[in-house]
Amino acid sequence: MARSTGEDAQALFHSLRSAYAATPKNLKIIDLYVAFAVFTALIQVAYMAMVGSFPFNSFLSGILSCTGTAVLAVCLRIQVNKENKEFKDLPPERAYADFVLCNLVLHLVIMNFLG
Repeated sequence: MARSTGEDAQALFHSLRSAYAATPKNLKIIDLYVAFAVFTALIQVAYMAMVGSFPFNSFLSGILSCTGTAVLAVCLRIQVNKENKEFKDLPPERAYADFVLCNLVLHLVIMNFLG
């Protein structure tokens, strides 16, 4: 039974790898950006756990910045994806402009929260 489970897992990983190989380069770059933002948030949480959270507003600002940026990047990926029929009339330039504008507003709020 464990042998078939291992073979199933290998088949699943192979199919995921082959499907992701067909993904356009711009979507892969956005995926990498999302992974970087989430990884940075995890590093901040680990640092807070080890050192402490004395300036708690700074910790919250950093976490909100990372997670907010990741969420906005996921929204950008959804809008830029050509296979998504819901946003087929939206030009990619508008999606990128929305992303930049929303990031600007997000980081202005975060800087205001820092104090």
